[in-house]
Amino acid sequence: MTGKRQVSLPEELCARLEREFGKPFASFEDLLVFVMQKLTQEQAGEMDEADRKILEQRLRDLGYM
Repeated sequence: MTGKRQVSLPEELCARLEREFGKPFASFEDLLVFVMQKLTQEQAGEMDEADRKILEQRLRDLGYM
């Protein structure tokens, strides 16, 4: 990574993400970077169909899809 961008997200969404997925991460930013990297990996196409459906449903529930 060469630089950083600032992004504005709804507070309620951030709080929900932190509650659901934040425990293993040092910061909320680390959580978001992890999710974005997973979404953009070349191997994402190799993700098994069940995992893909789960991820897509979670993103839909969070309002991203």
